[in-house]
Amino acid sequence: MDPLALIVAGVAAVAILLIFVGVAGGTPVDPVQARLTQLGTMQAKNLEELELQAPLFERTIRPLAGRLSGYVARITSTSFTQQTEKRLALAGNPGDLRVADWLGIKAVGAIVGGVLFFLLFVFPGLLKVPFPVNFAMILVGVMFGYTVPEFWLGGRVRARQKAILLQIPDALDLLTISVRAGLGFDGALGKVVEKLKGPLTDEFRRALAEIRVGKARRDALRDIVPRTEVPALTNFIGAVIQAEQLGVSISKVLQVQSEQLRIERRQRAEEMAAKAPIKMLFPLVGCIFPSLFIVILGPAIILIMINLHT
Repeated sequence: MDPLALIVAGVAAVAILLIFVGVAGGTPVDPVQARLTQLGTMQAKNLEELELQAPLFERTIRPLAGRLSGYVARITSTSFTQQTEKRLALAGNPGDLRVADWLGIKAVGAIVGGVLFFLLFVFPGLLKVPFPVNFAMILVGVMFGYTVPEFWLGGRVRARQKAILLQIPDALDLLTISVRAGLGFDGALGKVVEKLKGPLTDEFRRALAEIRVGKARRDALRDIVPRTEVPALTNFIGAVIQAEQLGVSISKVLQVQSEQLRIERRQRAEEMAAKAPIKMLFPLVGCIFPSLFIVILGPAIILIMINLHT
């Protein structure tokens, strides 16, 4: 046998033996301990990099809003807090905002509004205008900055409700087809969540999650109503709950609701078409007619003026 082959075989045998001894004699590593060791050896530079990777809102506005929300919460009533929580739910909780975060944002807006009005209106004439007037302008800026977030939140609520209203017919059609194909109501809801995207499917996804953890179907569906406040969706959920309580076939209820929603969608389209001429009247009067008058009467006016001077 070749001596080189014997040496290679011996080295391979020793290597296999060492690997076996190392694996057999080693102690299993605790994953929790390994994670703690990794965190313990992490340098400050890496921590700073992780903090800088967070969004600007998380690093600046949210900590400041959290500190200011405590002061604002002391002067606000319980009814205002409940109303704010309801409006945030109607808006879909944008940015995972809580009531404390929202109060802090309103406080930051009040400070920014006061400073802005001071720089724009008070500071240029600080020595010329009496102090009560300057103080009143600063208060107006504070109130303006405090109420501006409410307008933004109201816009989010209206946009979300409109999106839900427009999505209901398609979602209900898919739900009806799925139920007629043999799926149960929960399975049909899952199919709607899988195929469609939007605020309505987000609410259905939340309801399905609540049903899976043991909540009654009627309660999970009924909880959608205060989070949306869309009349068409409220009627649909009420019909489904009543059909479940009375033992009526879900497919028939879905068919009736689908036809009703199609009729309502057609009526909304006809209403918008009837309003279109009235809405077109204002841009016609304000923009198009003056241009036509200039083009048509402009040369005649120029000729009249030339004849008068001559």
